[in-house]
Amino acid sequence: MAKQSDAFTKKIQEGYPSDGSLFLGCGKFDGDTFPEAKVQIPLSTLNRHGLIAGATGTGKTKTLQLLTESLSDAGVPVVLMDIKGDLSGLAAEGESNEKIEERTKILGSEWKPTTYPVEFLSISKEPGVKLRATVAEFGPILLSRILELNETQGSVVSLVFKYCDDLGLPILDLKDFKKALQYINDEGKEELEKEYGTVSSQSVSIILRKLMDLESQGGEDFFGEPSFDVNDLIQTESKKGKISIVRLTDIQTKPRLFSTFMLSLLTEIYANFPEEGDLEKPKLVLFIDEAHLVFDEASSDLLKQLETMVRLIRSKGVGIIFCTQSPTDLPKEILGQLGLKVQHALRAFTANDRKAIKTASENYPETDFYDTKEVITELGIGEAFITALNTKGSPTPLVHTFLCPPKSRMGTLTTKELEGLVGKSELVKKYETTLDRESAHEMLTKKMETIADETESAEEETGSKKPKSKRAKEKEDPSFVETLSKNPLAREVGRTVAKEVTRGLLGMLGVTPKRGSKRNKTGLFGF
Repeated sequence: MAKQSDAFTKKIQEGYPSDGSLFLGCGKFDGDTFPEAKVQIPLSTLNRHGLIAGATGTGKTKTLQLLTESLSDAGVPVVLMDIKGDLSGLAAEGESNEKIEERTKILGSEWKPTTYPVEFLSISKEPGVKLRATVAEFGPILLSRILELNETQGSVVSLVFKYCDDLGLPILDLKDFKKALQYINDEGKEELEKEYGTVSSQSVSIILRKLMDLESQGGEDFFGEPSFDVNDLIQTESKKGKISIVRLTDIQTKPRLFSTFMLSLLTEIYANFPEEGDLEKPKLVLFIDEAHLVFDEASSDLLKQLETMVRLIRSKGVGIIFCTQSPTDLPKEILGQLGLKVQHALRAFTANDRKAIKTASENYPETDFYDTKEVITELGIGEAFITALNTKGSPTPLVHTFLCPPKSRMGTLTTKELEGLVGKSELVKKYETTLDRESAHEMLTKKMETIADETESAEEETGSKKPKSKRAKEKEDPSFVETLSKNPLAREVGRTVAKEVTRGLLGMLGVTPKRGSKRNKTGLFGF
């Protein structure tokens, strides 16, 4: 047995060199932990993406926290998608206890409570930097996807964008887009048909109803200015990488919105970051917690777009690490692109569970030291199978790892602590004031009033004034869409949803308008 343990230690030492690496823990073999068998992940390969998987309660979140801390210590900025709301503790020092002391003693390492520079971001009313985007930055294709329109209805959206672009009418928020739709369906109908073709009133009505749904989910607050600049994600503080936590605690019931939000963010990062080639360490690493939400409701088109983005974005020096319960939660096309794999325990309660365990085991390198299929069900809390890519791009040996404990608080901030940090943020101040400059809504309103005045004057001169048509009467009174959108309860119901939905849509399409175009503005979605 001594010879086997010596062979194990030598194998791990050779497979996990220390230079330019993150220390995650020590290898275990035959029930014993070997401090000499340090498991260290090369920083330079983390733009090849990764996976943290395991059943509930096995320590995935703590591993995510450990990796985030290690990256920040190395000066790498991190973005966390905080679905469960339990990652805010990164902004506070951890507290030692018997379990931490016992673990560090076994690892032969030191543990020092540490606080990390954290920025909170929000796509809802929660405290944090407000993430916004303009409708124009989404473009017609993404907006059509977000509204789930058919081809005919999508062509109407494209026509509205084209018309407003030609006339220099900025479409910044939903009221701009609604006003443009109403104009081409009423006063501007004849003008539009001469230049652009016929528009179906039925299609316009359907689009307006879809916009009402979007507004009820928070779209009215999400769309607007100022747009968020993704370059604000790559900051450092006191040589530590800034950790940006996007608060998404109310998104679990809206997987489609979450997937579109993520895709839009990735697309914007890809569009704005320069090509980097091989770097000593990533420029940015994103952690997507509860990653199954990205894929649960995603269409085949969305999956293809995400697969493409995951493959391409690493050339920008950006790594993506998915965190979910089972590797089978991810499409095989994406799973095959992940270099780092951290596998916590899986449970074999059902036939489907056993099938998932078999599939997961086959995704890891073969090893002479473990029965992977058996050990994967026996891993303790804070233990995981780990394999990564070495500096030559080859998989490192699969190793049962006894993980280091996080150095920040393994719990959440209090409301007072959170508000205190948000109150000191310069980014919060930068984005807190919503801009409402003159745009399509105001310009078309004036145009409609002018047309109405001219029509009334002409009718009075000729004495041919007619009773107001049904359409005109409907136009004078607030539409059902407008009335509902102004209802405080309807607006409060889902402000976060639209924000995520919209963002994601942009990303899926990969549409990249030229800078300086009439409907483009630099920002989170300003391609």
